[in-house]
Amino acid sequence: MTILKIDSLSVKKKKYDFALIFGLISAFLLIFGALLIGGSIASFYNVPAVLIVMFGTISITMVSFNFREIHRTLIHASEIFYSTQYSKTNAISDVISLAQIGKDRGILALDELNEILEDRPFLQKSIALVVDGNDSIILENTLRNEILSIAEQKQKSVAVLRKAAEIAPSMGLIGTLVGLIQLLGNLDSPDQIGPAMAVALLTTFYGAVLAYMVFAPISSKLENHIRKQITVLNIYITGAISISKQENVHSLKTYLGVKSYLKT
Repeated sequence: MTILKIDSLSVKKKKYDFALIFGLISAFLLIFGALLIGGSIASFYNVPAVLIVMFGTISITMVSFNFREIHRTLIHASEIFYSTQYSKTNAISDVISLAQIGKDRGILALDELNEILEDRPFLQKSIALVVDGNDSIILENTLRNEILSIAEQKQKSVAVLRKAAEIAPSMGLIGTLVGLIQLLGNLDSPDQIGPAMAVALLTTFYGAVLAYMVFAPISSKLENHIRKQITVLNIYITGAISISKQENVHSLKTYLGVKSYLKT
């Protein structure tokens, strides 16, 4: 039995996006350091304020979206912590390698690579459709619809995060009003004024931190990841169509602009 040469296929190793991780950690460390320098950190912790902002934001967000969309958002948000998840360089390399194998050994030989492509499900599906002998038009329409579905799901996750970023400061404002009402209602009880004022101010603080240090940057990063993923998936489609038409591999290289891209 002839063994296919598959060494040229990229190995999809997950590498952390250290810029993102460093940015988030350093932002919180700056806040933490400022609190340490300014006084007691304990004074910035207030259970009622946490309940109003944290659980309030989660609850109101869940009113706008269903459980499946919330769960999917958590999964999609976790993807942004990996920097090489959607690499154009690897995608182009994979497509050219598969095209060369299909040219040298025949399209049916690509079926033997099914397990190797398990970590790239879209590419795996694309090659499976090619091996099954689907017409290039049907192949393209099927995969384009798949991309639209993926993009729609991930854009919904971006919408969830943006909604949470909008709600968090609003919950902070609600907490501020609650604290002020408690304060005004207990002017004759000096021991109640402090806790009420803490709720009033800390809810605004918590809301701003959640919105501008968590939800907003994560939603922006996820949107950037969506653009990268769509680019990679389009490369896969281009490769699959080229393989199905048994086009010249050099023509595919030229079309994808491999030489000019790899120099950048």
